[in-house]
Amino acid sequence: FARMFVQVCLYFYCKCLWRCLKFVVRKLTGQCELQRICYNTKPGAARTMKIEASLKGSKSKRLQTSVNVHPDAIEKTIDDIMELKRINPDINPQLGVSLQACLLQIVGYRNLIAEVEKLRREPYDSENPQHEEMLLKLWKCLKPNSPLKARISKQWCEIGFQGDDPKTDFRGMGLLGLFNLVYFAERDTEIAQQVLTDSLHPKYREVTKKELSQLSKAEWEKKKFDKAIGYSFAIVGINITDLAYNLLVSGALKTHFYNVAPEAPTLTHFQQTFCYLMHEFHKFWIDEDPLDIMEFNRVREKFYKRILRQLQNPEMALCPHFAASESLINM
Repeated sequence: FARMFVQVCLYFYCKCLWRCLKFVVRKLTGQCELQRICYNTKPGAARTMKIEASLKGSKSKRLQTSVNVHPDAIEKTIDDIMELKRINPDINPQLGVSLQACLLQIVGYRNLIAEVEKLRREPYDSENPQHEEMLLKLWKCLKPNSPLKARISKQWCEIGFQGDDPKTDFRGMGLLGLFNLVYFAERDTEIAQQVLTDSLHPKYREVTKKELSQLSKAEWEKKKFDKAIGYSFAIVGINITDLAYNLLVSGALKTHFYNVAPEAPTLTHFQQTFCYLMHEFHKFWIDEDPLDIMEFNRVREKFYKRILRQLQNPEMALCPHFAASESLINM
């Protein structure tokens, strides 16, 4: 109880002290916190995340709710902020442009979560011709020279599904898993086909002295010949979709999206990030050199923590080549 009391007192003390400090700095500089952030922080995640924290931490309800407005209301919201902060837009024209870019990213990130969540919650329906068309497109992109003999077929195992009907494998991520796999196979076809080929390629593991000391000869004979580099392509794709989804809803991907999306991040940005994660996980899996698929969860967790560490850097962009607009620099 005493520790909780001290923490509560410290919280209110720091909060009051921070507000007093902001008041003093504004009087000394003649600029509010939003102005100081926009003028002193370069565009991208560093600026947008500071603006977001400033608005959410404001004592004004109008500023707090500005991060939740509809995209069409952003211009009106900027006018309200300028009026509330008593900032003359004619004297500070660049401030409005910078705030608008930041709010577009903040609101866009929230809307992206909603769009991704909607896809995740929609189950695969084999009676839906659009769903079936996407599934068949996945096969054609990955196996263009091997026609699918039947819709229900053991051939699906060749691209990493668990049974003869892939619809049962999409339960965890719904349509989102299929959307991501098709995007990867269609847009990064060469890389996707190479990853698939690698995942099916037999390999031989050399015995090290350390491994020999930990395994009996019989155990080693069972493990030294892996059926493949180690995983089923489609199942791992659905699993990496889950990883990307968790990064998104936790807010970890804000760093990346605020650095690569000049305005609102879109589903395409999310799918491009998925492609990057698939490619990077494949390389990470090979570098980890696990004995078999039973080590998948360990390798996945290690990979997840590595991505999280990278995203703690406010200048991090996981796949910067997707930032197609140079206008971000001038905002």
